[in-house]
Amino acid sequence: MSGETDLIKLYSARILDLASDIPRHSRLAEPDATVKRRAPLCGSTVTVDIKVTDGAIADYGQEVKACALGQAAASVVGANIVGCDIEQVRAARDALKDMLKNDGATPPAPFDGLEVLRPARDYKNRHASILLSLDATLEAMEEVKAAHSCA
Repeated sequence: MSGETDLIKLYSARILDLASDIPRHSRLAEPDATVKRRAPLCGSTVTVDIKVTDGAIADYGQEVKACALGQAAASVVGANIVGCDIEQVRAARDALKDMLKNDGATPPAPFDGLEVLRPARDYKNRHASILLSLDATLEAMEEVKAAHSCA
C-alpha cells in the first residue's frame, strides 16, 4: 500500500463523522477544574473543563483545536465522560495509549468507541493528539481530587 492509500484509510468516514460532531464542545462557566494540553509535534490543543459531584464527572466542556484524529477522540470522550470517575478515566487513557503503542485491547466501555482510532497506531506522530482529551480530563480529575483531599 502506498502512503497516500494508508492515509485515506486512516481518515475513515467514521473518524471524519466523529470529528465533525464533537459533543460538549463548549466551555463551562464555573468549572471545578480546567486543564489545557498541547501536543508538541502537531500543535493540537484541548482545553477541558469539569464539574465533579461525589467523585464523578457531573458536567464537562471542551474546546478542541486538533487534527481530525484528535477531534474524533474528543468526540468519543465528550459523548461518554459524564458519570465517570477518576479510575474510569485513567483506565480509558491507559488502554487507549496501549492500543496505540502496542496494539493492545480496545479501551473499556463506555470508551470502546475509541476503537475507531486503532489504524492510527502506525502514525506515532498522531498519538499525542489522540490522547489529549483523556490526558487533560485525567489531569483535571486529579486536580479536583487533590483539592478535596487537602480540604
